[in-house]
Amino acid sequence: MNWDDTTDTAAERLVGPVADREDQAVEAALRPKDLDEFIGQEKVREQLDLVLRAARARGATADHVLLSGAPGLGKTTLSMIIAAEMGAPIRITSGPAIQHAGDLAAILSSLQEGEVLFLDEIHRMSRPAEEMLYMAMEDFRVDVIVGKGPGATAIPLELPPFTLVGATTRAGLLPPPLRDRFGFTAHMEFYEPAELERVVHRSASLLDVEIDPDGAAEIAGRSRGTPRIANRLLRRVRDYAQVKADGVITKEIAAAALAVYEVDARGLDRLDRAVLQALLKLFGGGPVGLSTLAVAVGEERETVEEVAEPFLVREGLLARTPRGRIATPAAWAHLGLTPPGPQTGGPGGTGGNGQQDLFGT
Repeated sequence: MNWDDTTDTAAERLVGPVADREDQAVEAALRPKDLDEFIGQEKVREQLDLVLRAARARGATADHVLLSGAPGLGKTTLSMIIAAEMGAPIRITSGPAIQHAGDLAAILSSLQEGEVLFLDEIHRMSRPAEEMLYMAMEDFRVDVIVGKGPGATAIPLELPPFTLVGATTRAGLLPPPLRDRFGFTAHMEFYEPAELERVVHRSASLLDVEIDPDGAAEIAGRSRGTPRIANRLLRRVRDYAQVKADGVITKEIAAAALAVYEVDARGLDRLDRAVLQALLKLFGGGPVGLSTLAVAVGEERETVEEVAEPFLVREGLLARTPRGRIATPAAWAHLGLTPPGPQTGGPGGTGGNGQQDLFGT
């Protein structure tokens, strides 16, 4: 299984941060149009506002911007806001779509002066295209190779000034020469519940959905700190409220709806709970190897590692150790289970972690 496979798996989950086609269509209508309307990310908004205002005052293009952070936090939305604030058109592409330097050269050569180029998942761009991007960002020039072999000739192509907005979920995979060419770098943090409540209220207003404060708080509390997930849960709760109730989303309606979709009070879904239950019930809380845990859950190890574990670790329910995965006391409490106490005995007994002690120690 490769990264694309785990991305597909994440997109299939109701609490997955990756956008599917329905999300993309709805997000287009819900996206804020300027920084004042953008909710959350206070430090990033303040810093970015200074960068854009200064560029407008100079009559120059804005510095290149790198946005990093988990999916669903608003990187694409901010890129569109940057273009809107600068009064410039935006061109959107992604790293996986640029497999050759020629692909990038074709995009760069067609840019207008001041245009914003949004490059999503920039860390997945091919190395030849990456090296071409260095010169384009710094000198607004690219060398186009004409011909092959000893007779190949490099023709310099001047580019109009433009602003590159790169987005990445894995900033550590970007080579230092590329990171250094961004004039402004920002890391997007997960949202606090109060911020997500504002997101839910705003989206409900745009979707013409009636929701009370407790209903918004219930949805926000299960949204994993991610606006995209909050909007997705809101749409599912809206459907439930229209079919099972009078269309008004209250705390009780939201809780009942999300119970149908197997999203619990902390935002865990079926896969998350399956991983925890296997770790606690089959392996006494661990430590247990990733491959063994994946087999017990009936999933690929990459799915468990890339899709389920990050949120469980962030919530303090699971820990990765050199000996394997272990459950924390919070995991036992969340599932309503009692951790096994330390026991002693001869061969065949159980140790402190609930696993069989083969050597009687």
